[in-house]
Amino acid sequence: MVELLAALSLSAAAGMRVALPLLLIGLLHRDRLWATVPLLSQIPPQIVLGVLVSWSLAELLLSKEPMGLRILQMVQLVLSPVVGAIAGVTIARTAELGNWSVLIIALVSGLFAFVLQLVQVGWFFRLQGLPLSIVFLQDFLCVSLVLFAFDAPRQGGLIALLLLWLAIRSSKEWHRWYNQQPMQRRRMQGRKVGKIKDEG
Repeated sequence: MVELLAALSLSAAAGMRVALPLLLIGLLHRDRLWATVPLLSQIPPQIVLGVLVSWSLAELLLSKEPMGLRILQMVQLVLSPVVGAIAGVTIARTAELGNWSVLIIALVSGLFAFVLQLVQVGWFFRLQGLPLSIVFLQDFLCVSLVLFAFDAPRQGGLIALLLLWLAIRSSKEWHRWYNQQPMQRRRMQGRKVGKIKDEG
């Protein structure tokens, strides 16, 4: 159960940023770096470090500009389930779990990261951008969730579950908002028709 909470915490971080969680994993395990991380363990550490540092800086800088954030979110939407699954496998390998447990945690983590990223993209397009304070909060949560995953998995898992609850509430809000759109459009069209008649 603790391993699952840790995986949820780490995958929640991957649902906000893609490269930053992977970079922090390597920095927290200085002796092993990315030895337990799938895919990255097959690449020379110097290359992995250079790519992740560059990508993390791009995430931190582009997320502060509306156009950059839009491009960044499209990339993150595609890669977040992959990074979430990698994060889950990393936790499972660190805990030395069995193959079936590794597979289940990878699937749950990848799906969880994708759902969180999808919620952020939805809010971005509905609000026509995200407030800068929310973007800074995402950076803070991303770093905190990675640290919690290794040092306080229960607390990190609870924060991740809270984010999941907020995502579910958001989906209900979107559904209600989407159903109201046709009614609002009809009202606007009715007002325009009324103005045209009055002018005539």
